[in-house]
Amino acid sequence: MPFGRGFFLALAKSSYLNDHVTKWGFVRRATRRFMPGEAPEDALNACAELAKSGRGTIFTKLGEAITSRDEATVVRDHYFWIFDQIKAKGLPGHVSVKPTQLGLDIEPGMCQNYTEELAAKAQSTGSFLWIDMEDSSYVDRTLSLYRSVKAKYPDTGIAMQAYLFRTPKDVQDLLTVKPVIRLVKGAYAEPPHIAFPRKADTDRAYYELADTMLKAAASGTCLPIFGTHDVALVGRIIARAKALGVAPGKYEVHMLYGIKDGEQKRLRADNQVVKTLISYGSSWFKWYMRRLAERPANVGFVIRSMLG
Repeated sequence: MPFGRGFFLALAKSSYLNDHVTKWGFVRRATRRFMPGEAPEDALNACAELAKSGRGTIFTKLGEAITSRDEATVVRDHYFWIFDQIKAKGLPGHVSVKPTQLGLDIEPGMCQNYTEELAAKAQSTGSFLWIDMEDSSYVDRTLSLYRSVKAKYPDTGIAMQAYLFRTPKDVQDLLTVKPVIRLVKGAYAEPPHIAFPRKADTDRAYYELADTMLKAAASGTCLPIFGTHDVALVGRIIARAKALGVAPGKYEVHMLYGIKDGEQKRLRADNQVVKTLISYGSSWFKWYMRRLAERPANVGFVIRSMLG
């Protein structure tokens, strides 16, 4: 297939495309598979619909690597509003934020303060805060941020990427703080000395990490969250959880909005805890290209959407 993973990851790096393609109507139509709309109200309405099938929602506003303190403040205040909406509407919603959205690159102290303020807001509204993971250059700083915030606000989770060679040690080290970890495969362009270039190797690493996290769950030292659309892999993980005596609720399955929706409903009907990540906002191009990179076969659907 000419449209491989590397092709979409290369497109994701283009600021020009992010600034221009997002204005093209036929391209915007193609994103509807993965997001209910650009406005936060679209995401909130979708959350209410998902709740009817017993699913929770994780909200994330797209846009990363902001360049000014004012932009970071806008992001923080936006999520304050989202937490207030979650509480006011009685929605089963959480929030996931990238550290670079809160100014990690420009003022680490501000990022620390804003993340703690969001964690405090999550706690006061009965919700939960996720700290998302970005490319490999941010791992150490993000882990440090997570540890410091988790010490004050236990209802805080972190995303970890299975394709990075370092992740098994990072997960093992985190078990000392009883973490909540959302394990994903990884969607950034990483060099082969840092991350597995082959899908089969990433899949194997994912299951081995899942096994480590489930064993920790059995001893009460981790809440594992499995963020993948790989149905066969999810089945193996559920079987392993049963073998270890880890009941649904002591682990969860997270998937993206619009992907494997039928499978999400089936898992929920089987008493699994399922949450759906909803992304929204106008800065969706880079994120969208990374979603296509995860599964280049989706390009056929995209082309049909553009033409339709």
